[in-house]
Amino acid sequence: MRGGAEKYHQAAAAAGKYHARERIRLLTDTDSFTEDGLWANPDPALPADGVVCGSATVQGRPVRVIANDSTVKAGSWGARTVEKIIRTIEAAQVEQRPIVYLVDSAGARITDQVQLFPGRRGAGRIFYEQVRASGQVPQACALFGPSAAGGAYIPAFCDIVAMVDGNASMYLGSPRMVEMVTGEQTTLEAMGGARVHCEESGVGHFLCRNEDEAIAAVRRWLSYLPSNWTQAPPVRAARPPKDVSLREVVPPGESTPFDMHDFLEGLVDRDSVLEVQARWAGELVCAFARLDGRPIGVVASNPGVRGGVLFSDSADKAARFVSTCDAFNVPLLFLADVPGFMVGTEFEKGGIIRHGAKMIAAVSEATVPKVCVVVRKAYGAGLYAMSGPAFGSDAVVALPTGKIAVMGAEAAVNAVYANKIAAIDDPAERERFIADRREEYEADVDLRRLAGELVVDDIVEPEDLRADLIARYRRLSQKDRRFGSRRHPITPV
Repeated sequence: MRGGAEKYHQAAAAAGKYHARERIRLLTDTDSFTEDGLWANPDPALPADGVVCGSATVQGRPVRVIANDSTVKAGSWGARTVEKIIRTIEAAQVEQRPIVYLVDSAGARITDQVQLFPGRRGAGRIFYEQVRASGQVPQACALFGPSAAGGAYIPAFCDIVAMVDGNASMYLGSPRMVEMVTGEQTTLEAMGGARVHCEESGVGHFLCRNEDEAIAAVRRWLSYLPSNWTQAPPVRAARPPKDVSLREVVPPGESTPFDMHDFLEGLVDRDSVLEVQARWAGELVCAFARLDGRPIGVVASNPGVRGGVLFSDSADKAARFVSTCDAFNVPLLFLADVPGFMVGTEFEKGGIIRHGAKMIAAVSEATVPKVCVVVRKAYGAGLYAMSGPAFGSDAVVALPTGKIAVMGAEAAVNAVYANKIAAIDDPAERERFIADRREEYEADVDLRRLAGELVVDDIVEPEDLRADLIARYRRLSQKDRRFGSRRHPITPV
């Protein structure tokens, strides 16, 4: 029960780290944890073979827990470690309950590789079972230390990863191995630290100051999700939103930046927003929230960051989030103020079409209730990515400031009349010509006309939006979610 030698406990404490059993105590309800496999390794140097596994409750709901003990051979994996992890994931699937991974591991013990690595019940089976469990039960990871080599895929296959700044890391090869293979000299923090993965790679979802914050993030994330794919998300008492005027938050000029977080806070229940991957691809906000006490997933353009333009990373971010919400019956709300996807040689070479297709595919496949709100503009394929009318949306509504078009008026006039504009020598006449063409274009895509053509289901005043959405989601609670017959889609990854 004490784990490894005292010197390893002291070293962990000096680094601000708890023991595995203390992490479980902080995560779970009081006295709810029941351990399996305590006697897994008879070697007194390898108590429990370096991993603590069992069942417990979190906020009254059953979960399965896997916690590496970093005081035992740096939390490395032996054959029994692997078998305990596999059995826990298998049990979670049988019981249909969430899995929480508390990771702090140096990876496989090379000295035991024949016993733990290649076989049918070897380390690879862990990832196979994680994939089988994906979409069945929520899988959350709190990462407190390293997650090395193949072990890095445990967090990668989880639905969310909370990482402790300064201690947590994920990497396939150590700095020493990287230098040997490529000649590059680097550090663990620069290559795979918490900030790298939460701000650059997108593998991490929550950057946490300490272990308490990481555990709290996992507990809060679980509170928005059901225990498994067959259940509805848990409902809490409704709360009024923050005292924010939605009308005043949105500037009239379509290119004037503003922070969509402010709009969201004035729309959903007070203090209910849990943003996922807040430090990565900030032009798109993905967040859980509650509307009248019921969980929703929000995908929102943020014009305050890079104009709200969609990039490859933001498309990937949305695709994963939408897929998670759809798997666990969380209705989706899209708040669109998007000029479209980014263009240019760099971005085309980076595969933005492929990444954009991935987002559009995820939105198309999602069968939970979907409502799109055009806050200010939805141009080009941005309308498609934000669940526009053609994508199985249950409603598309617009604020009076909303615009839907292939592109903005300025770009459209330039695209259609570039040669005529260039041929007009008189500057004043040229400006009049451009202004007249813009006015014609704006009239062609007038919001009331779009509502008359049934492109938009309703034009809603900002003060009425919350009540309108509450009523719509209530009506959609028994939605038929059949989509089509097939084994699985061919995802454009």
